[in-house]
Amino acid sequence: MGSFRIDRMLLGWLALAVAQSVAGLIIHVEAPTVPYGLEWMLVTDLIIAAVVAFLAFRSDWSGWKLAIALVAIPFAITFVDMVEGAVFLTQLGIGWRSLLIQLCLTYAIVLPLWQFTFARRPAAARPSSSRVKRGVFDSFWRFVVSDISYLLLYFIAGMIIFPFVRDFYATQTLPSYGKLVSLQLLVRGPVFVLICVLMTRMFGMRRWPGALTVGLAFTLLSGVAPLMQPNPYFPDAVRCVHFGEVVSSNFVFGMVVALLWGKSRQAVAPQAIAQSA
Repeated sequence: MGSFRIDRMLLGWLALAVAQSVAGLIIHVEAPTVPYGLEWMLVTDLIIAAVVAFLAFRSDWSGWKLAIALVAIPFAITFVDMVEGAVFLTQLGIGWRSLLIQLCLTYAIVLPLWQFTFARRPAAARPSSSRVKRGVFDSFWRFVVSDISYLLLYFIAGMIIFPFVRDFYATQTLPSYGKLVSLQLLVRGPVFVLICVLMTRMFGMRRWPGALTVGLAFTLLSGVAPLMQPNPYFPDAVRCVHFGEVVSSNFVFGMVVALLWGKSRQAVAPQAIAQSA
């Protein structure tokens, strides 16, 4: 593990902002402008870069393995969010296909830049970590419980906030209940479970410290970053309600996954003794 370096985080931030700008020039998407759009984009990118940098310097991974993991996490979160948006927001004329292509291009450009920024560390800074080995059945039930927990938290939070966004969604053609459940249980939930498991392994912390860290990191990437900035398609009142919904439910979800998949005190203790010997 390495120490957190502000200069590397700022370089990662710059790389993401440049990649987004280049992708935006190549794949142009017609969209209404928002006040201070560039400034909001930079703030959002800074949050993503800060989480990515913390993951990079906390993890003992390196090279392309680390770079691919760092890119995969924010890319996958944004990708499934766009898929859900394409299902829910059908009446707003959003060019989802162009947005998805732009997203892919952005992170294709970022990948080698983040590999150079975060993944090139001396061997002494990368001690090997023990991995908790689980059987197929053990991993299977943990995955199923994690996935179902996302679905339950999604619906509980959604039912709480729905009276506040009812009028807005009355203007949209909402998917059927079966399609909505399938989307969360078979697409969004599994992707989010894999992301939180990946972060849990990269952090390598005991269950409760790891749960709090994964919950915070996942929430920053999946709730704070995408919903803090004004959205040309969501009224501010609707966006703020969704902000509270997503931040709270995703934080709890990230903690649940990390508690299910993280290391126990007994698993960490032998590793700590071995490293101190």
